[in-house]
Amino acid sequence: MDSIKKTYVNGEIIIKEGDIGNSFFQLLSGSAGVYVNYGEADQVKLTVLNEGQYFGEMAVIEAFPRSSTVVAEGSVEAIEIPGSELNTYFTENPDKIIELIKHIGNRLRALTDDYDEAKAILKKIENPDEDKSNETFLTKLAKHIGFYKLAKVDLTAPSAEALREQSKDLSKGETTATYPKGTIIYKKGEVSNCMYILHSGSVGIYYNYGEANELMLTELLPVAFFGEMGMLAGKERSATAVAKSNETYLEIVRLEDLESMFKTSPVKVDMILRHLSYRLRSLTIDYFNTCKKISEAYS
Repeated sequence: MDSIKKTYVNGEIIIKEGDIGNSFFQLLSGSAGVYVNYGEADQVKLTVLNEGQYFGEMAVIEAFPRSSTVVAEGSVEAIEIPGSELNTYFTENPDKIIELIKHIGNRLRALTDDYDEAKAILKKIENPDEDKSNETFLTKLAKHIGFYKLAKVDLTAPSAEALREQSKDLSKGETTATYPKGTIIYKKGEVSNCMYILHSGSVGIYYNYGEANELMLTELLPVAFFGEMGMLAGKERSATAVAKSNETYLEIVRLEDLESMFKTSPVKVDMILRHLSYRLRSLTIDYFNTCKKISEAYS
């Protein structure tokens, strides 16, 4: 494989915000700072990357410009993996499949927490009876307004249809189940360790399923991926999934299945990565828009 081991000195730029990326990285030693507006008057340091962490992967998965600049802090060693060599990299390092997917899952989980917090802050701002002077509220408020002011977010929502078109020829896996119409696949609040690929039929995702204020959030069609946070984090389900047609045919995917899945169907693992990227990008847009509402409402 054509991956390259690279070394960087203190202050050296590893990737630059706005560049079109065709490779991603894993830190082998040292640490690196992640910045927006690096080198400008309004430069902000977002976080620090440490040994073992990946970065730059989203630009490779979806061919988007780099969203931040990564700068070496001290002496750094990193491996650079070209996007065109991803399948070869996984073939030679099958354990990295789970590692990379967990990394994206951690980003999804952290962003979900930020989004949920932002929604709660917005609700508080819009309620005239809420106390808006305590220090905890003001700290959270500044965090979300800061994100809105600094983030460079492409507000073009990703296309679910494009994702389905890329995945329409996926083969069916070994762990499958067929459900009749009306079957509850999972309930809000349940904890699980799997995700699903919908191969045929349809699935409705609901809030308050079976109650007077029931709301269907979306209807999933083949080939859709859903329930990924259960697989990645064992989190409680945030909604209820229900089969909307007879012969709803699902493939059940667990984290420990991914290495063997890659051997028989590498395109399926690639599509799971693309799905997670799709979710992350969609959630980023939702979070950005909520932070914008917070900024406007508080002003």
